[in-house]
Amino acid sequence: VQLQASGGGLVQTGHSLRLSCAASGRTFSSMALGWFRQAPGKEREFVAGINWSGYSTVTLDSVKGRFTISRDNAKNTVYLQMNSLKPEDTAVYYCATDPGTWPPNTARGWRYYGQGTQVTVSS
Repeated sequence: VQLQASGGGLVQTGHSLRLSCAASGRTFSSMALGWFRQAPGKEREFVAGINWSGYSTVTLDSVKGRFTISRDNAKNTVYLQMNSLKPEDTAVYYCATDPGTWPPNTARGWRYYGQGTQVTVSS
């Protein structure tokens, strides 16, 4: 499985970014997909996940109402729309797949991760 994330950058507090992740190596429409992040000095944490159909999502409480995960099965791409960004959202964001179960255990890692994309929010 290959996961290629993009869309990170440097933004000011309150601004938005949209991350994209292109997946290949499996039938995309059968894959549950998600986003994790890791801030400096902290452990990687689950941010959001979406099931194969797109009708079920799970989101970290601290980003609910600001972050939205979605997918486009025709483009083999999953997105993370991030609005009202805060400095505490600064991290490397990773796309992931294969949570093992759905809904996922948000305290556990997933099987596959892509390379990360850096998101930096300045105050």
